[in-house]
Amino acid sequence: MSRPSEPSERSDPSRPITVVTGGSRGIGAATCVRLAVEGHDIAFSYLNDILAAEDTAARVRAAGARCVAVRGDTASEADVERLFDTAAAELGTVTGLVNNAGVTGPITRLADAGTDVLRRVLDVNVLGCLLCCRRAARDMAVSGGGAIVNISSAAATLGSPGTYVHYAASKGAVDTLTVGLSKELGPDGIRVNAVAPGIIKTDIHAAMGAPDRPTTATAHLPMARPGEAEEIAGAVAWLLSSDASYATGTVVRVAGGM
Repeated sequence: MSRPSEPSERSDPSRPITVVTGGSRGIGAATCVRLAVEGHDIAFSYLNDILAAEDTAARVRAAGARCVAVRGDTASEADVERLFDTAAAELGTVTGLVNNAGVTGPITRLADAGTDVLRRVLDVNVLGCLLCCRRAARDMAVSGGGAIVNISSAAATLGSPGTYVHYAASKGAVDTLTVGLSKELGPDGIRVNAVAPGIIKTDIHAAMGAPDRPTTATAHLPMARPGEAEEIAGAVAWLLSSDASYATGTVVRVAGGM
């Protein structure tokens, strides 16, 4: 299901067009709105929550941007292709990608994790990111360049023992992808970077079975608080902007000292 841009809206070739995966809630929604404020037109994907997707789309349009929301699973090649096809058809040539969609699974030691959980985490966090990067690389190489920002995690370097080693491993793969792809795509005028959030106040913690984690797990940090989704969105917006025109292959850690 998609929400097309308003029929009266016209394409402005000077505006960036950015695809954001998992854009209906949390960091994804904050990123969509921040980019809209900074002049991007937005196509975002969401998995199930239609009401949240409609709310994000309304906030993006209220900021003066065109927007299309596409229901789909980034672990599905067909859904990824449909997301990019819809973005191109409704908005124009895609110039940016934010790979935000991700899952953790429940908090558990690796020995107790189900194979279905491991498979889903890798499918969404690694395969989904690869599929979106592959499509963006193809499109941006033809159109003359662009920028990709992958959402990693501080867990990639901490390992997250006792909570979700499998998730940390998937984000380690995202970091490696970011470095390697930046070198591969640099000659095509495509920058590839990542943002590694720490513990951020979003509903992902409730989904993993620990709704109080943003408070309980950050008391020891230098900043002694969880981050806000908008703080991650700011880093993403910078990496997509012309101010970051010489930045590629870097992972920007936004983790409160974690």
